Amino acid sequence: MTEAPKTPAPFVVAWRDGFKINVPQVDREHMHLFELVKALELASIEATVDELLDYVVTHFTHEQKLMEDSRYPGFADHLKLHEAFAATVADFLGSGEAWSEERVQELRRFLNKWLIGHIMTHDLRFGNWYREHHGDAPPEVVVAPKKKVGWFDRLLGRG
Repeated sequence: MTEAPKTPAPFVVAWRDGFKINVPQVDREHMHLFELVKALELASIEATVDELLDYVVTHFTHEQKLMEDSRYPGFADHLKLHEAFAATVADFLGSGEAWSEERVQELRRFLNKWLIGHIMTHDLRFGNWYREHHGDAPPEVVVAPKKKVGWFDRLLGRG
């Protein structure tokens, strides 16, 4: 008897405390980003991608405001990393390619790898700098919601 071809296991990275940068709001937002990436599945891809992108914009806005307000010397370079991420995601999503299990996994793999690499280097560097220069209690950042615009414009700060 021939077995049916096996579908590869989904690429999933779960949040772990080792990803903390010890800036509570940023850590909570990172944790939620991991949950949204984990929730990506073919059956609900459009809605989940929309929610994920909207949340990425919110997170980037909060993180960048905290960096700017604290006068983080690496802010300009960090902003460029966020912009490069936005451009890569826009290229991927704008390719016009139909969604398939493989494409969902490709997106999930990219997002997880990017998140981990970005958090464990650039965000951790900011967290360490913040605590060294401003103590252990960063303020919660709240940014007033802007008018509803497309996620790409929001991601690039044009909304």
